[in-house]
Amino acid sequence: MQNTSETEFVILGVSAIVPKITMLTTISVSGFLLGVLVSWPRRRKSRNVEHRDDDQEQGYFTKRTNDTLSDEDRDYIS
Repeated sequence: MQNTSETEFVILGVSAIVPKITMLTTISVSGFLLGVLVSWPRRRKSRNVEHRDDDQEQGYFTKRTNDTLSDEDRDYIS
């Protein structure tokens, strides 16, 4: 193991004399845990959506919410 010599570290105004390997390990583990915490998927609140019985309305509703292309763009592509 390298970096075992004691060094003074000042973090957030607090001074401590600890071995470098201890500080490197602490910072590495803290960074990993922070990365996991930030990338953890968040639960979305479910919205109360009315279920429509009419097929035309349902098709229109689905088409408009899931599609970002305008009718002109769709015609140009096809």
